[in-house]
Amino acid sequence: MIKIGMTIADRYEILEKIGTGGMADVYKAVDNKLSRNVAVKVLKQEFSENENFVSKFRVEAQAAAGLMHPNVVNVYDVGEEQGIYYIVMELVEGITLKKYIEKKARLSYEEAVSIAIQVGMGIEAAHEKHIIHRDIKPQNIIISLAGKVKVTDFGIAKAATSNTITSNVMGSVHYTSPEQARGGYSDEKSDIYSLGVTMFEMLTGRVPFNGETTVAIAIKHIQEEMPSPREFVPEIPYSLEDIILKCCEKSPDRRYQNMQELVDDLKQCLMTPDADFVVRSGIEEAGTRSVTDEEMEEIRSHTSDYDDYYPEDDHKENTMRLAEDDYYYDDELEDDDDGYGRRVRHSDYDGPTKMEKITTALSILAGIIIVGIIIFLAVKIIGNKLQTSDNPDTSSSVVVNDTTSQNSAPVEVEMPTVVGSDIDSARNALTALGLNVLVDFSESDTIASGIVMSADVQPGTKILSGTNVNLLVSSGTDSVEMPDVTGKPISEAKLTLELSGFTVMSEEASSDEVPQGYVISQNPDPGVMAAKGVAVTITVSVGPTDVKVKVPGIIGLDEADATVTLIENDLSIGHITYVPSDAYPEGTVCSQSIAEGSFVGQSTVVDFEVSSGAEKHTYKCNLSVTAPTPLEAPDYIPGTEVRLKLVGSDGKVLLDQVTKEFPYMSNFYGIGCPSGILTVTYTVTTEPTTNADGTVVPGGTVEKSFTREIVFTQEDA
Repeated sequence: MIKIGMTIADRYEILEKIGTGGMADVYKAVDNKLSRNVAVKVLKQEFSENENFVSKFRVEAQAAAGLMHPNVVNVYDVGEEQGIYYIVMELVEGITLKKYIEKKARLSYEEAVSIAIQVGMGIEAAHEKHIIHRDIKPQNIIISLAGKVKVTDFGIAKAATSNTITSNVMGSVHYTSPEQARGGYSDEKSDIYSLGVTMFEMLTGRVPFNGETTVAIAIKHIQEEMPSPREFVPEIPYSLEDIILKCCEKSPDRRYQNMQELVDDLKQCLMTPDADFVVRSGIEEAGTRSVTDEEMEEIRSHTSDYDDYYPEDDHKENTMRLAEDDYYYDDELEDDDDGYGRRVRHSDYDGPTKMEKITTALSILAGIIIVGIIIFLAVKIIGNKLQTSDNPDTSSSVVVNDTTSQNSAPVEVEMPTVVGSDIDSARNALTALGLNVLVDFSESDTIASGIVMSADVQPGTKILSGTNVNLLVSSGTDSVEMPDVTGKPISEAKLTLELSGFTVMSEEASSDEVPQGYVISQNPDPGVMAAKGVAVTITVSVGPTDVKVKVPGIIGLDEADATVTLIENDLSIGHITYVPSDAYPEGTVCSQSIAEGSFVGQSTVVDFEVSSGAEKHTYKCNLSVTAPTPLEAPDYIPGTEVRLKLVGSDGKVLLDQVTKEFPYMSNFYGIGCPSGILTVTYTVTTEPTTNADGTVVPGGTVEKSFTREIVFTQEDA
């Protein structure tokens, strides 16, 4: 049982619960070893004794632990302690894409494409390791306070190590692919379909298919034609419409064949949104057909699985009986005039169309251009080698990655053993510890290309995070010179590097000198000798830094709305401080670091304070009650019992006591109000009296009282 304040594995101290899912709860915790906040996902107690659920939970950990990418929530640790199964993950402060869409109703096409590109790059990293997410949806995409997009919750992800995988778990039905809905084979293209649906929702604020039951929605994914997002938002660019419809083709063969193709088209969409560059060709085997009885039963069983795995979701009970005649595929649909079947399929082939002829001509032209580039590169490489021979002091040391933790003090870490590992594994191990990796390449006849030959820090040595670690890596016998792509357009730079045998990763930065879309710098540097296959990071300009934005007013907004407002205005979220305030309700912004209406540069950091409610103090009272005075109680007889009752201004009774002794002393601490009222009650005995008319009034006892105001002392003053 997880409790706030407990420590798991003598390391992770649980701070608060921040989320819950179908199988697991998520807690915010502090890693006492590395002094950083983390997220700890804990399998729910009711599932921890179920071997099937435990197995799925372990698969999630094993799948996610192998991923290291800026657009994926990283996994730090996994374990089990006294029946508690847990995964320790990167803590991402931000909001889900689902909530972001709800706040904005719908996103602009530029913002939607930018988010989709980042999501696609994260999923692509998973696909490269043969991991299929199978549950891509806005709820599993987080936008951090800095505006970074990350894919999370590989809750039903599974390593695609076999070509006969059958998914036994169905993702959220509104985003599921037709093959998942049928319970059949699912692969990388299933994630592409789900991302297409997610893009549809970003742009329109709604999902393409809805229904009374999960079965009805699943059937629509299988049978009904995907609606065009332009039907709901006409200003969506045509190219983006085509991208979404290609992602959401019923047949996987008609979709993008990998995530890289999709990302490339999304980037092209940002540059030329109205161009007709999306290729959507017909597939002869993709004709539609009727849903069989077996498939109907499979759909029902898998949508039941969905309800089991997501018990907190509010789904209406499935009481609708499905008639098989209600669900079918059209036997044949005609193509558009251009032969590419943008929305329908066709199985006949009538010879090359006009568009196919144009495509063939463009392919030949592209081949001629590539040959020209190869000749250009050959000449340049020979020239660079001649220059290198004249300048023998050229350094081949390059920084592979700098992951020094921002906004955190250095911590002591232990150097792992990396000699003999491949460079990617070594880099991941070192950067996970917060170390900076410097690499030298050297040719070797005995050690395979990409293998670490030596390190300048011995294994087991204690060093501080942020320290540079120099690795000597074998470039084998076929190392090549790194070409210079600085100042080139991104498309030309990527082609140049890929033709030289390198893989390419890109990041963006603003620049006043380099035009938008051109390379500012590269890492490794030009001219170094490096092994083929090494990843080259190019920094691409997004334009000048002097673009000014107007700071919006966020005072009075709740924290989530303030975060969204700043991100919408191209500003970054800084420190969020929680302070007491009598003027603003709890949870609302009460101050911001940059005044409303100010003009600042894009991505400027804005700090703000959030009210934690009215300031609360505690008080103490060193009570000393003196005997009633003649002014207060003229008929009080000393020695008579007196009842003392002290009630705070908050209504809480602090004292209720009978005494004869004065002064009466008592101390109180931790009082939640600044004052109270002391009521003193005493009894008076009266003698019999005779009235003027001769009647006798009997004597007796009468209860009388008076009050005193007591002011308390503030404890934290």
